[in-house]
Formats: sequence, structure tokens, C-alpha cells
Amino acid sequence: MKIRPLHLRRTLFVFSFLSIHTLGLNAQDSLDNLISQQNFQSHRASSSNPELNSNGDALSIAAGETIVLADVRGPGVISHIWATVASVDPFYGRSLVLRIYWDGNEQPSVQSPLGDFFGVGHGAFSSFNSLPVSVSSQGRALNCFWKMPFRKSAKITITNESRKYETDSFYYYVDWQKRDELPDDLLYFHAQYRQAMPANPGDYTILETEGRGHYVGTVYSVQQMETGWFGEGDDRFYIDGENTPALKGTGTEDYFGDAWGFRQFSRPWFGVSLWEGYFVGDRVTAY
Repeated sequence: MKIRPLHLRRTLFVFSFLSIHTLGLNAQDSLDNLISQQNFQSHRASSSNPELNSNGDALSIAAGETIVLADVRGPGVISHIWATVASVDPFYGRSLVLRIYWDGNEQPSVQSPLGDFFGVGHGAFSSFNSLPVSVSSQGRALNCFWKMPFRKSAKITITNESRKYETDSFYYYVDWQKRDELPDDLLYFHAQYRQAMPANPGDYTILETEGRGHYVGTVYSVQQMETGWFGEGDDRFYIDGENTPALKGTGTEDYFGDAWGFRQFSRPWFGVSLWEGYFVGDRVTAY
């Protein structure tokens, strides 16, 4: 599947969710499940201090250092990731890079700056609420509710790619469910980050991938390099090698559920998590 969305003369950052499993999201936001017995055992990997009487639960991450947040054995499903950060790095949302590996693979299935994974680009943070991702006031708490199944193992790392700043305090939870078995037809969660600085004229490919799966969304960030409105490019989806797009849109903001330009808002499935305006240097993130 390819998306070739727009003609841009801007700095463009995109973060695409490539595929998602068949377990779906309906279960997590429905109270109906509370009256049904669930067949799993809950577990958590976290930064909690092993000393029960200590409140020092944060980890520090030196410049260039990678730490393992979770390394667990399946079959299972990651159900929630929470994090909060204190750092003197003004762009730690871009400097900290999250990677997730399924079933012992050497290549990560998820690779993204922390901020982009949690729905706000540019190393900035702002609050918004969607169904799969929620960020509290001023970006203090980052929550992800994407369901992520794995058969053999799941490994999650965070790398501080800053050349200068140490991350003073990194707190996290990884909540996961140990299952006896998983459906034969489940799909794995994948997410990819890419950028162009600047974005050249012509089509920009947000995603190109092969295999069976569901495209479930994009976190899209732009920084203005000239004054004006950049969003007249149309989204186009080419599926299974076709030459004519199966899906063709009418404008960038239309694809993200808005119209006549952007303004900041959040809805369960779409929104604009960051909006600064139409002038040089202004930034926007839509999902």
C-alpha cells in the first residue's frame, strides 16, 4: 500500500501505523467486558524501584544510551504503555527513540521518536485525547492503548539519541496480558517514522509496504518554511500494485477530519494535536 499525499515545500515528518492485529479496540473502551470473565493474566514491566520503601522510581538515560523497558515471553498482548519524562533537553520528544521487537526479530517492528509515537511531533508536547493514544496536560503523561500481540516474545527499548543531554528522569509502565494462546490469523503491530527536510515538490510517499494487514493511521507533522497554507495536497492510496488510487482525497486537512484549514482539536479517531499557525516556523501535527 502506498500513500502519495501532497505537493509540499515544507519540513515534513510522518509516523505511520502499518498494521494492527485482529483483536481490535472495541474491547478496551467498552464497559460490557467487565461482566465477562477474561482469559489472561495481567503483568507489568515498569521503572518501579525494587526497594519497596523507596520512591525513587525514575531511570536516567545518558546521551547515546539504550535501556530495555520490557523483555517478556509470550504468547501475550501489550495493552498499555505509559511514560513521563523530566529532561533539560528541550526536544527530548524527538531525541528519545522507542523501538519494539517481536518474537526475537533483530529489526524493530516499531521505530519512532517518543513524541511522534504518542501523537505530537517536532519534539513538542501538548494535550489531546484519542481512542488509541492520550496525552495529559502539557504532555506530562503519555498513554498508548494500541493492542500489540506477540507469540514468542516482546522487547521494548528506549534510546537517548541526544549528543548532549542526559534524560534526568524517565518513568514508565508496560502493561501486558499473558495468554494461553492467540488466534491463528492475528496481525502484528508495526509503525515507521520518516521525514524530509525540506520536503521536495511532488508526491511524498508516507507508506510503502507489502503483505496482508490493516493500515490504521498516520501522525503527520509539518513545520512552515514559508508563510501560507500548505494543505492542498490530496491523499492517494494505491493497493496491491494498482495504477489508479483506490482511495483519493480532496485535501490534507480533509483527510485528518478537518476542513478549511487546521485548528487544534481532538476526537477519538482523528484530530490536530498541535497547531501554531500559517507563518514561517509554525508547526502542526495531525492524526
